Amino acid sequence: MRYGTVIRAALALGLTIVLVFLALSHRPVSAAAALAPGKADLKSAGALAFGPDGVLFVGDSMGGAVVALDTSDRTAARGAQMDVQGVDQKIAALVGVTPDQIMINDVAVNPISKNVYVSASRGRGPDAMPLVVRVEPSGAVTALNLGNIGHATVSLVDAPAADPAARQDPRTTTITDMAFVNGNLLVAGMSNEEWSSALRSIPYPFNTAARGTQLQIWHASHGRYETQSPVRTFVPYTMAGQQFVLAAYTCTPLVKIPMTDLKPGSQVKGVTIADLGAGNQPLDMVPYKKDGHDYILIANTSFGVVKLHADSLGTDKPIESPTVVNVAGAPYDKITTLTNVQHLAQIDDARALVVTATRGAGPAYAPGPSTGPVNLQTIALP
Repeated sequence: MRYGTVIRAALALGLTIVLVFLALSHRPVSAAAALAPGKADLKSAGALAFGPDGVLFVGDSMGGAVVALDTSDRTAARGAQMDVQGVDQKIAALVGVTPDQIMINDVAVNPISKNVYVSASRGRGPDAMPLVVRVEPSGAVTALNLGNIGHATVSLVDAPAADPAARQDPRTTTITDMAFVNGNLLVAGMSNEEWSSALRSIPYPFNTAARGTQLQIWHASHGRYETQSPVRTFVPYTMAGQQFVLAAYTCTPLVKIPMTDLKPGSQVKGVTIADLGAGNQPLDMVPYKKDGHDYILIANTSFGVVKLHADSLGTDKPIESPTVVNVAGAPYDKITTLTNVQHLAQIDDARALVVTATRGAGPAYAPGPSTGPVNLQTIALP
């Protein structure tokens, strides 16, 4: 081999090594890699949402924070159906209490494994211990070890102060719902601002959380503009090529808020585009397509589960007049085969998870904790 040939071969090999090194160095860091092992100091466990790589976000209203947890649950699902009865009883047995001391707060489905994660409280009242458990299709229930788990915490600078004497302590609704969108965690709930209804956008990996966007809406059932009522549940939703947050409130307006308007500390007027009626609290929403049409499945305390026809949501006329009250906007069908639904969570494009239990005492717009048994089941989206 000639000397020049050797040199060229060596240079080519060196260039290949450099290119491989650069490719490896620019490989995206997993979402879980941003989490450090240790104690996740949760004061409460409420709203849940999944991000990439099996990272689970837990809303801690009492702590005024969001905690990201590494579930280490990244094995792809094999299509198993969920049908687990008495989840509250299984959790109670796991932590050594009676089922009436377990309160289920929220559920989320891991998009990779399709295992279900449940946030709960052991005990009732301010001293209740937060729990996060994994439920597998086999019925196996495992508590996440919050004392030593990969995690990161971000505090909410605008969390409201506790007021146990209030009709509803605003601290308990600091975080009402969450969703992960385009690298940001969207967090709805109450704040300490003038317009206390807030929607926060927090970049992940966590650094700090800026003040939330303050929200005002026209509430047709109440016949007035409101700024003190929190979003109860929301979904990211695209209309006419633009990204929105579609939010539902108590008594029951549906409101669209452009994601481009979510700026720290700004005051934004949401556009009410539908109203399901008074005396009701929305619980969860699942958007989907079926047979070429758009729908949103909505679980409610008073109206049960309804299937909202959503094809025209992007062009429906805003509801902003005192003359428009109660039910208005997009039509919906009641799904009478689904009863006592306490939570909904999307599994995939064709299936959802339903959590059923007997509704607790209290008015329909603000019922107390449900009573067991609490059951999990996979359903086909109707």
